[in-house]
Amino acid sequence: MKQRSRRTFLGVLGSSVVGAAGCLSGDERLSVLAAGSLAVALEELGEEFAADRQATVEGEYHGSTVVMQMIEDGTRYPDVAVSADVQMLRDRLYPDFTAWDVVFAANELGLAYSPETDLGSRLESDEPWYEVLRSAPDGAVAMSEPELDPLGYRAIQMLELAEEYYGVEGLRREVSEGAYREPDEPRLLAGIETGDRAVAISYRNMAVDHGLPFYELPDELNFSNPAEADYYSTVSYTTDDGYTARGSPMSYNATVLDGADNPERGQEFVSFLLDSQDRLEALGLRVPGRLPRSHGSSPSSITRRVQGGG
Repeated sequence: MKQRSRRTFLGVLGSSVVGAAGCLSGDERLSVLAAGSLAVALEELGEEFAADRQATVEGEYHGSTVVMQMIEDGTRYPDVAVSADVQMLRDRLYPDFTAWDVVFAANELGLAYSPETDLGSRLESDEPWYEVLRSAPDGAVAMSEPELDPLGYRAIQMLELAEEYYGVEGLRREVSEGAYREPDEPRLLAGIETGDRAVAISYRNMAVDHGLPFYELPDELNFSNPAEADYYSTVSYTTDDGYTARGSPMSYNATVLDGADNPERGQEFVSFLLDSQDRLEALGLRVPGRLPRSHGSSPSSITRRVQGGG
């Protein structure tokens, strides 16, 4: 169950500013604080949006847990916030920061890897992936830091589900304790490119971003299939600050914050995401027929697009 991607990584991480030359007035600036796994996708789409609207898009990317913390503690107050955990955004931003969101894309969990490594070649030989990861030297497998990022706690949840699915006791402990935990989600796959890591528990689109092979996991483990929602919900992860995330199908949602500096541009950008389904899929994400889907008191411009299918 392997898939190779052809797209090369653009190398856009952290924070950035993109826009049309000369259009730097305050009214034309749009700030976006988003899940790190969307860094490449939103940079590309942000450039297109900026060129079309003669605007400047300021993007900043972190694990979604960090994104929510920054908004809650006032460190950042963007126009648009984007989360890789739909329920987390609702739990932490409603009702103080927003009263609506729209789910616009989905993803799946799997393994990005280097085929030039021993672990990668074993994955390609169809050896059971969980045996490959169990035997990996310390630090050869990377995962995102679960205290900072849904990708990290989904990796833990997946390993817990896999224990039951395959009947392999101790799988979660063995793999997670020996894994390198990357605190900066956009850099999760950099270690594979430099040769420091062999495999990473990753989202599909991130492997596409980096041009790395992607080993697909069964639907029961990859958080992609709504039909498996009840099974996903049997696992949970509680962060050190007390937030409990229960397993669920993996989707992204976006909102414009109450009191945003540029709410009109923010709504335009979210609408642009809803109109960019083909581009999102080309960037390794998924936009199944159930999306987009709004929640709460969404603006009329968003509601119209959702009702019209994006």
